[in-house]
Amino acid sequence: MKIQGKMFMWLSVFILAMAIVYGLWSKEPAGTTALFLAFGLSIMIGFYLGFTAKRVDVGAQDNKEADVADDAGELGFFSPHSWQPLSLGIGGALAFLGVAVGWWLLYFSAPLILIGVWGWVFEYYRGENRTQ
Repeated sequence: MKIQGKMFMWLSVFILAMAIVYGLWSKEPAGTTALFLAFGLSIMIGFYLGFTAKRVDVGAQDNKEADVADDAGELGFFSPHSWQPLSLGIGGALAFLGVAVGWWLLYFSAPLILIGVWGWVFEYYRGENRTQ
């Protein structure tokens, strides 16, 4: 993760330089704003990866002597089945549609989003997955 953090930090420096040059040269506010926002996002990702790399064990991608097989194996736990992302997706789509169509649509999207978040957080605390 250390190398990815450095890559994003260098990318953010490049994007900042391009945002300044683009802003001074074109005097176009939308593209300049987009480039500055891309700079902010890139620096956030680089900082997160660099910060996380200090807290976890060194991975195979940070070892110059590593083989491809050294990075094989289990990557973590991923839920095999869940209906909660569907509720969140529909609720999020209705919320964004509410911005375009009318704010009244948020009354229908907020319960769907809350049900989806609540269900996703407590998915493994009920039913057959509940621990005793």
